Amino acid sequence: MAKTDVKLSKLADMYGGVGNNQGKVAEEFYYNSLKHKLEINGIQFDFIEKNVTRSKGDIEEEYGILLVNGKDVFIVEVKYRLHPRDIDCLLGRKLANFIKLFPEYQDYKIHLALASFAIEEDVKRMALEQGITVLQRRGNIIETLAA
Repeated sequence: MAKTDVKLSKLADMYGGVGNNQGKVAEEFYYNSLKHKLEINGIQFDFIEKNVTRSKGDIEEEYGILLVNGKDVFIVEVKYRLHPRDIDCLLGRKLANFIKLFPEYQDYKIHLALASFAIEEDVKRMALEQGITVLQRRGNIIETLAA
């Protein structure tokens, strides 16, 4: 039994590592794409930040991507595969904590987006119906870097 427990533990670590790597790939893709064109839904932004973590008291939160101009802030949460619980989390805890953790944006219009590589149609519809912008890959968007 001890050998089985060790093997299961190793498999769990390996599986978790794969999931984390997929998430990082998605985050890099969306960050690089948005950095190249600082615009969502026709709104131009002045700057972009990724993996923004802020803590105050017993609240700590990380936001995948933030885009900011003088009057708007777009919170973009990136997931490799989008699930309904990601919608609930963004509309609930993430948004509530953002308001508490980033008082400098209290007079800004806050926009929400979920970006993902894999989105089922019903989950996409759920997000859109709740006012969340959905970003997904489309086409052959590549950049060639030559030496």
